[in-house]
Amino acid sequence: MDDLSSGPRLCYSDRAGIPREFVLSDHAPRVMVGRSSDADIAFTADPDVSRLHATVERIGTYWTIVDDGMSRNGTFVNGERVTGRRRLRSGDRIRIGSSMLAFRHDGRASGALTNVAHAVPTRECLTKTQRTVLIALCSPRKHRSGFASPASNQQIADQLGVNAETVKTHMRALFSKFGVEDLPQNQKRARLVERAMQSGFITDKDL
Repeated sequence: MDDLSSGPRLCYSDRAGIPREFVLSDHAPRVMVGRSSDADIAFTADPDVSRLHATVERIGTYWTIVDDGMSRNGTFVNGERVTGRRRLRSGDRIRIGSSMLAFRHDGRASGALTNVAHAVPTRECLTKTQRTVLIALCSPRKHRSGFASPASNQQIADQLGVNAETVKTHMRALFSKFGVEDLPQNQKRARLVERAMQSGFITDKDL
């Protein structure tokens, strides 16, 4: 028998604080989350959750969360507000109102994504300048494919109006905070971009 706990699911605590899991199924590709008792996942005791707050939907081979403006206080994934639809990745933390859920998918295909989530710092861990440097590093993806090479230190320096040594200092800090400092030198930059983009720490809107 298949182990359902390794499949896609939403983990949360009910109003009594008891951990719960809602297993996501291809047979029910749309899951409603809200304060209403009719919701598939109901946070009836959280006044900050709208009656019909957000939906989790399967699109193709991926699970996504959708908040198209129907919630009063918004839906947040890893601290970033969702506008429209957002793809979920294993380890994503979802906040609706004062309630939290976690998206888990422990199958082989998602193991790398789980590791990425564990290696991503919180936004508070980065200085404003470090985040600016990180956005500049990822910026070649804006007008090219996802395989575009990350910006070089000199390109970042020219874009931000600083010298290359300053950028190099911030890059060393970013390598450490995203857990890629031990990789070969020729892999660090691409892996940093990959982790920042896959985790949702940097989005297309930031570029």
